[in-house]
Amino acid sequence: MASDGSVKALKDEGTPTQVAAAGAIAGLVSRFVIAPLDVIKIRLQLQTHSLSDPLSVASAQGGPIYKGTFGTLKHILRDEGITAFWKGNIPAEFLYLSYGSVQFLTYRRTSAFLSSLPPPLGPPPEPFLSFAAGALAGSVATSATYPLDLLRTRFAAQGRDRYYAGLRHAARSISAHEGARGWFAGVGAAVVQIVPYMGLFFAAYEGLKPALAGAGAPLQALGSGDAVAGTVASVFAKTAVFPLDTVRKRLQVQGPSRGAYVHRNIPIYQGVYRTVRSILQREGPRGLYRGLSVSLLKAAPASAVTMWTYERAVGAMVLMERKIADIVD
Repeated sequence: MASDGSVKALKDEGTPTQVAAAGAIAGLVSRFVIAPLDVIKIRLQLQTHSLSDPLSVASAQGGPIYKGTFGTLKHILRDEGITAFWKGNIPAEFLYLSYGSVQFLTYRRTSAFLSSLPPPLGPPPEPFLSFAAGALAGSVATSATYPLDLLRTRFAAQGRDRYYAGLRHAARSISAHEGARGWFAGVGAAVVQIVPYMGLFFAAYEGLKPALAGAGAPLQALGSGDAVAGTVASVFAKTAVFPLDTVRKRLQVQGPSRGAYVHRNIPIYQGVYRTVRSILQREGPRGLYRGLSVSLLKAAPASAVTMWTYERAVGAMVLMERKIADIVD
């Protein structure tokens, strides 16, 4: 078995196939770890009433009133059981599987292309290179996998009374009643969100990674400098773009199923700008940040596990390929 140092020495290598496979593995592992937190976050983001406004609470129309991360966890566990924390997990697993592959492969190829540009076009300075490659990777991955993201949100938004009986029923219903546009409701907010998020994430990650590489014992207890760099970069980027994530979730549950979710008072929204304006008018600035705490709580383990698993998966596959080549030779 290769030492951790050997794997880390190989982390920047790998064929396109190995990069895609490592990204897929990292996505699957990450999704399994953070699935319950994701459901809690979605439920909080879709809660439109303010807890400080009695009239607003009264307008919840029979929907649950969630109070904070732990309160939401207890509420879901009591009313729906532990399996509720994995609602939407099947489309989410496919989402993370495909998203991770497309994201890392696009990032690697874009980085290589920009690095190979001849003067005076390039190669660009490192901060810009990481930002551009990360933004493009996020945009491509988000657009390619968006229908799966929409399904994940709609299933997570369902309470005990289910509008969608399963994936096949959901696919037929969306296609029949909403058409192709229904599959991409809120995609504008997603792309606008992911460009700065992935750009900031990869720029921060690449900037922190060398500085944390030799930090010693404290980081070894957490796994590696890669994991810590991924955590810090994700928290920073997530906070900056969180309002757009809330807008995306609100737009994803529009359509004929809007009144059938656990929150039955979700307003009608149209477009990113109008949704932001509506949330500010109805709920104030706090409405755009509802669920931020659990989102940050989710972002830390998700990104740490993703980057840690990705780096080691690539290294392990490269080492295996070399061993096989040595045996054949």
